Amino acid sequence: MFLSDLLPATIAWNPREGDSVLLGAVDADIAIAETVAATLPAKARGRIFLEVADAAGIREFAAPGRVCVTWLRRDLGQSMRAAVDAWLAEMLPVEAEREHQVYAWISGDRVAHALTSD
Repeated sequence: MFLSDLLPATIAWNPREGDSVLLGAVDADIAIAETVAATLPAKARGRIFLEVADAAGIREFAAPGRVCVTWLRRDLGQSMRAAVDAWLAEMLPVEAEREHQVYAWISGDRVAHALTSD
């Protein structure tokens, strides 16, 4: 089975080598995030935020060792969008010396895209 068989074509997941990756998914889209995570190289680094209704929605989720997976629970007032915004604020600092880049796909977005600090 090919990645294109599992992911909607509009996501167009294609990070550059060395990009940090960010995935954010709510319940209905966790399978998409899981498929993308399964295709990441072993050296990938980044963050995956998964939002579920409550603890019953939390399960095993495989990702490369340098990609941190965080489960968020709506019953505790946690939000994937808030977590993504906070993570991006930290990971995309504005620095004169260099540009930071994150390649991301978030539930509700039609396509994956690069986000930069520039």
